[in-house]
Formats: sequence, C-alpha cells, structure tokens
Amino acid sequence: MSVQLARLTRLSFVRVSPGTSSRSFHALSKRTAGQNTRAIRQNSGRRWATSTTPTSSAVNPAEVEAMQCLEDGTQKLEEGDVQAAKSLYQRSVDIKRTASGLFNLGVTYYHLKEYDQAISCWKDSIVLQPSSPDAHTNLASAYIVSPVSRPDLALHHLRVASSLAPEDGEIAFNLAAVLEACGLLEESLQQYKKSKEFGVERAAMHMRNVSAKILGKKMKAAEAEVAQDKSESTA
Repeated sequence: MSVQLARLTRLSFVRVSPGTSSRSFHALSKRTAGQNTRAIRQNSGRRWATSTTPTSSAVNPAEVEAMQCLEDGTQKLEEGDVQAAKSLYQRSVDIKRTASGLFNLGVTYYHLKEYDQAISCWKDSIVLQPSSPDAHTNLASAYIVSPVSRPDLALHHLRVASSLAPEDGEIAFNLAAVLEACGLLEESLQQYKKSKEFGVERAAMHMRNVSAKILGKKMKAAEAEVAQDKSESTA
C-alpha cells in the first residue's frame, strides 16, 4: 500500500524529547511540503530538550561530557544549525546511549531527510524508553515520508502513541489523517472528533470532509445495489 504525501500535508509531526519527561513539544508542523519548523506546544518552560534526568550523575566525567554535548546540541538546534546539532548529539550518544540523545539525534536526521537513520534512532530510543508517545509519533512520520512509504507501520506506531497519550489531540489528528489516507474513513472520523475534543480546532474541517466521503461512499454502494437488482430482475 502506498500513501501519497500530498494527502498527508496536514500532519503535525516530529517532536523533540526532553530528558526530564516523556514530552516537551512538537518541533515540526508539516502543513505544506518543505515548511520550516515551529513549536506547536510545550509543557515546560524550555523550547528544546534538556540533558538531565532524575537518575543522571555528575560523578562520571564521561557522563558529564555526554550531558554537555546534549545541551550544546539543543542550543545548536534552537539556532537552526542542524548539522552541528547532529554532530553533538552523535557525540553524546557515542559516550552514553540515552533515550533523549537517540531521540534528538533522530530529529536531526529527519530534518536532513535521512529517514532510515532517523527511524533507526527512534527505534533504539523506544527500546530504552518504550512509554514515550513522542518517539512512536516521530517514527510514524518517518515511515510515511520515507521513499518507500510504510503506512501500515505508521498506523501501528500512531495507535501505540494514542494509547500512551489518549488525551493528546495532535496524535489523534495525525492518526486520523493517516487513516483517511488509507481509506479507513469511519475510524478516521472518530479520531478527528477526538482531536477536536482535545483542542485541535482544524480537525472540524476534516470531520466535514471525511463525513462527505463516507456519505459519497454509501451513495455509490446504494446505486450499485439498485443497478444489480435491476439487472437481476431483467435477467
């Protein structure tokens, strides 16, 4: 199954992971092809990732260096220097593999359109932190925009993300958009409704569009049934 990217331009994807919690903000709003990044939502006072975790230690010099690289990479990412951020995140991961380091390294690969590497980073991040809805959301995005699109895997990870963050309207919106693109209209409509319920106002327009598609599909089925009945009656 293939998904035309033009049908997914309303998706809001790719989040940068903080070290202190499972979510910080949505880093990329992909409304139109090639659109630049912007923050959609943030739960903390910071715009980008942090390097500290509740279990981190300042005793080990290597760990201190890894955390500093993560902080420096975050600064570079905020400045828009993705290549420099990638190098710093890679250095951090080389010193100490953490979910946040791998996650943010994946974000830089995604921005550079190196989707296979982004997928690998986010899969590894999920191994270390399987309860992160953001990692599953980003992985879904990469599967959609990869040269060989995998909407089946995107749906899987968005369903997981939705189960981990059932009140996240953006995740519901993304799931609805992929379901719509795959022709799963009834479920798509339910997810758009959920998205609107949790504050994503633009979902209302898509609810109307999907409802119209469902109605059109039912009308075609009814017309086909009538045509078949006429054919059988004249046979």
